[in-house]
Order: sequence, then structure tokens, then C-alpha cells
Amino acid sequence: MTSKAIPTIKCRVVTHYLEEQSEPENQRYVFSYTITICNLGHGSAQLLKRHWQITDANGKTLIVDGEGVVGEQPSIAAHEEYTYTSGTIIETPLGVMQGHYVMVNEQGEHFKADIAPFRLSLPNILH
Repeated sequence: MTSKAIPTIKCRVVTHYLEEQSEPENQRYVFSYTITICNLGHGSAQLLKRHWQITDANGKTLIVDGEGVVGEQPSIAAHEEYTYTSGTIIETPLGVMQGHYVMVNEQGEHFKADIAPFRLSLPNILH
């Protein structure tokens, strides 16, 4: 495997607390997250699988593995982006998500694209 064959993938994340779907009195906090996957490499890459680790403020961790994202396994051309929005529910007003995508390049080589930890939090909960 040469390093040129593996596309460089970067992810940008924006999160939102969905107050209208949340029920704090029942320890139900709903968040949406919009992820933009940027292919900074020279070849295309297809997203095959996702792996998430979602941890709430109590230390409760949920692992989510699945095919693609939002029902798709997008192919992302070199210097292009793919954006999607999904959501999660945790039991506390603060949590963190992190994970990776399993992707395949044009040569059929599988690789991981890491998603750095990002915060799920109610607005103004942290100063």
C-alpha cells in the first residue's frame, strides 16, 4: 500500500440540541449532527461503514456500527465533499461522540477515516 493510494479524509461536524424532541424530565436529550466529509486526496473514496462511540456525562457508552450513513454508501470524488445530517439520543445534557468510517479507495484498499471527538451539549451549558 502506498500512501498516495489512500485519500486524505477530513470531517467537519456541527451539532444542534433539539429541544422540541427532548424530554429532560425523562433523561432524554436529542441532538442532531451534520457531518461534512472532505476528500482531500487525489482519488475517489467510498464510505462503506460507520463506527460510533457515544458517551454521556454519566460515562454510559453506546457503540453503533452500521453500513454507510443515512442509508447511503456515498462515493466522494477527489477534492469533493459529502454532507449528511443524523441524530442521537443521550441521557444527560452533555456527551461526546467519536468514531470512524471504513472506506475503500479506487484500488480496492480499505482504510479508516477517523472522526475526532465532538461535544453534544445544551446551549450555554459550558462557559
